[in-house]
Amino acid sequence: MPFVQLKDARIHYELAGPENAPVLALSNSLGTNYSMWDAQALEFTKSLRVLRYDTRGHGQSSVTPGPYSIEQLARDVIELLDILHLDKAHFCGLSMGGMIGMWLGANAPNRLRKMVLCNTAAKIGSAEIWNTRIETVRKSGMQAVACSIIERWFTAAFRAKAPALVAEAQHMLESANAEGYAACCAAIRDMDQREKLSAIRVPTLVIAGAHDPVTPPAEGHYLAEHIPGSRYAEMNAAHLSNIEDRDRFTAEVQAFLNS
Repeated sequence: MPFVQLKDARIHYELAGPENAPVLALSNSLGTNYSMWDAQALEFTKSLRVLRYDTRGHGQSSVTPGPYSIEQLARDVIELLDILHLDKAHFCGLSMGGMIGMWLGANAPNRLRKMVLCNTAAKIGSAEIWNTRIETVRKSGMQAVACSIIERWFTAAFRAKAPALVAEAQHMLESANAEGYAACCAAIRDMDQREKLSAIRVPTLVIAGAHDPVTPPAEGHYLAEHIPGSRYAEMNAAHLSNIEDRDRFTAEVQAFLNS
């Protein structure tokens, strides 16, 4: 798989699909890598040029010294687009990826066509919660937090119905680099974009999970109410709605991008 060298980090990415088709960039959630989009990539590459990448600190991308900021992670996306000579792209990000999308929508709208913000919020959790998480993974590793995170990523019903998919997600989480994860926890801890939402003028679809304990539907409604002209859709899922309610998620995003 290819890599690009940014100013201070190496980013692992994949670009696939028809060469002249519109580009869709997919941005992963905290503790995952670009393989979280496998099911969507399979479908989206039929009509779109799909750019998947591992966020700094995740997957095979560089783990540079932290803490990171959401602005820093968003500027990585702009630099990646520049290096690949991609002027404009649709952007779809889940959780942390959605926060990156909000920054891009408010600060680099000229680089975006349409934007999908999934299972995310303008501010998530308190400093205390994130500092505890950072301390735990630095001291005891990713396995110390994996089980409790998996319970928030997927509903109990889905965990019982699709154990292989859940085990795959847990392996991805437990394999994450603890320092990179902690550095991105700090980026989420320090982010509050509530005042910037009304400045977003990019056509936006907000997706929430009906059973998401991390970013519940109320957070999705807040985004949809404050981003002018945005649409809202709710999946029958917890936090990783693109995996738990895969077919509906994929169909909603395709319909929005094609509208």
